[in-house]
Amino acid sequence: MSTTIGSFIAGGIAACGAVTVTHSFETVKIRLQLQGELQAKKDAPKLYRGVLHGVRVIYTNEGMKGLLRGLSCAYIYQMTLNGCRLGFYDPIRRHLNSLALDRDLSHTQDPRIKSYQSLPINIFSGATSGILGAAAGSPFFLVKTRLQSYSPFLPVGTQHKYKNAWDGLGQIYRAEGIRGLYRGVVPAMIRTGFGSSVQLPTYFLAKRQLQKHFAMPDSAALHLLSSSASGFVVCVVMHPPDTVMSRMYNQTGNLYSGAFDCLYRTVKTEGIFAVYKGFFAHLARILPHTILTLSLAEQTMKYMRRFEESALGIPDKLKAQAA
Repeated sequence: MSTTIGSFIAGGIAACGAVTVTHSFETVKIRLQLQGELQAKKDAPKLYRGVLHGVRVIYTNEGMKGLLRGLSCAYIYQMTLNGCRLGFYDPIRRHLNSLALDRDLSHTQDPRIKSYQSLPINIFSGATSGILGAAAGSPFFLVKTRLQSYSPFLPVGTQHKYKNAWDGLGQIYRAEGIRGLYRGVVPAMIRTGFGSSVQLPTYFLAKRQLQKHFAMPDSAALHLLSSSASGFVVCVVMHPPDTVMSRMYNQTGNLYSGAFDCLYRTVKTEGIFAVYKGFFAHLARILPHTILTLSLAEQTMKYMRRFEESALGIPDKLKAQAA
């Protein structure tokens, strides 16, 4: 089993564990983003007044089922997105390092190439791997968003009544074809590109700095602190395009002609801070999600390496060279 496949599996498993814990905050975030869509602030109703109020209101009216709407789609999307993000990040980075240092793409296994750190290359690698995952998983994120925005009690935004994820995919395909399934894919790619461009570079930068300045061992505590720093930066950078993506995904017909039209009309009608609607719900979701995803990925990769070494019978000498 190659390291890339191992990283893909580790990223997917870790993300599914994380999304199970944080999905309810994602539901609140989406409803906050859609609340008062294209309405002046003074005219917009406030059905959900923040993270905790949103959780309480949804749970009171819809139970856990309401908070966990779209979870099956979230699993598939996270397997796709984070599998690609963690699986392709390092191979892309190593190939670009090899090209930058040696003008050759074939030296990716050279220890010098593996250890070389370039911020522009790291950011580009993170963005590219995230964009690939976002494009592949976009139909599932589309249905997930619509399932989470639906409420028979306190509706916000356009309401889509799907029985489940597969019914949603079927309804969209029958009504709009493949193009409908990929509605909003551009802002999704921008959003994920923004987040991915900083998530892994910030994580590895924080990890190196903590090891350098505080002599922290490679442990769960190091992974926790590094992923916390990464999660906060990701939320700040990613939230505006995330708001645009949620609105593009949830629209029916052609309310917005594109991502920039959505951004322009949102800011013009609701003010500049409208793009940060639901920020604290997003932070409540993405901080533990990033911590769990990256920490679990580190641990899963360790087990994957042990399994590979055991299954392939890698000698201790080669293990030491690879370390």
